[in-house]
Amino acid sequence: MKSRHPFRTSASAALLALSISVINSAFAAPKTGDLEVVAELPMRPGNVAPAPHNRLFATVHPLAAPDTAQLIEITDRTHFKAWPNAALQRGSSAATDSQIDSPLGIAVDGKQRLWIADMGLNLGKTRLWGFDIASGRELYRIELPQDIAPKGSFLQDLVIDDKAGWIYLADIANPGLIAVEIASGKARRFGGHPALQAEPDATMVIGGKAIQFQGKPASVAVNPLSLSADRSTLYFGAMNGKTWYSLPTKLLQNAASDEQIGAAIKRVGPKPVSDGATTDTKGRHFFTNVNDGAIDVLNTDGKLHTLVRDARLDWPDSVHQSDNGWLYISVNQLYKTPAFSGGEDTGKPPYRVMRVWPGQ
Repeated sequence: MKSRHPFRTSASAALLALSISVINSAFAAPKTGDLEVVAELPMRPGNVAPAPHNRLFATVHPLAAPDTAQLIEITDRTHFKAWPNAALQRGSSAATDSQIDSPLGIAVDGKQRLWIADMGLNLGKTRLWGFDIASGRELYRIELPQDIAPKGSFLQDLVIDDKAGWIYLADIANPGLIAVEIASGKARRFGGHPALQAEPDATMVIGGKAIQFQGKPASVAVNPLSLSADRSTLYFGAMNGKTWYSLPTKLLQNAASDEQIGAAIKRVGPKPVSDGATTDTKGRHFFTNVNDGAIDVLNTDGKLHTLVRDARLDWPDSVHQSDNGWLYISVNQLYKTPAFSGGEDTGKPPYRVMRVWPGQ
């Protein structure tokens, strides 16, 4: 029997088709290079670390003006809170031994612990803090000795080997790699190798303007770090560098000589001028490209490609991969701080945390 209302039938079908299309679109798989804003903040995020159950943590960049907190959890697009609590934050007060001073590097390990590298720019000593993510309880506070991280060190990036129990850090002030055993707190430094130094031809130019750092053309040494999935290889490079290197972690763990370590360093491939990096389980290396406002990827074929380029990536600082597959990026306009500009802070909020889909 034919319908008495053919228009209603066709209109209903069209509406149903539209509804299905909207639903499918909402749940469609992301495409390689898709870029999204996760949070917009009034202060500069330093480095950002995603954690399971859609939790997201960030340090507040110490090169910006002091803020109410140094370590935060981002709770939604425009809200955050001091983490694990306000009492542990220095805020804008004088630095004390009992509070977080000036952290930058941050990482979440496989044992659900949050780690930060507190550079102690005000206190004059470097400490590593480890927290239980579920409870916020402090688990570790490791102070590095002065012969490993003397006053004036700038230990920015860190990566965690939660299997063997080691932390690796990069010092850009006195270019070197530092390895710390979590259980004992013992540490060793490796330095003096050309691979740790800035490369003269890796200039920092943003928007056609050569970038200065502390009154000189920016020439920043070893900075971005990452680990292979099996934790057997440490990857590193200079911020002002075009080369990505590798080193067996066992040499840093087993007190090998600097000569043995230096001889084991290998070139992995090219990289951009970058402030952060991460390596996924497939062996792909992702870099923040500060010159071009981009995220680049060094594939396993040894070729460097642009994953995404966007004007909103105004100094992409750190990049970390979440358990949901997305790469999370802190974007903080760092070159507009007085340390780079030599004058007033010209950065304009909001500062962002973004994420990009790296592809399967």
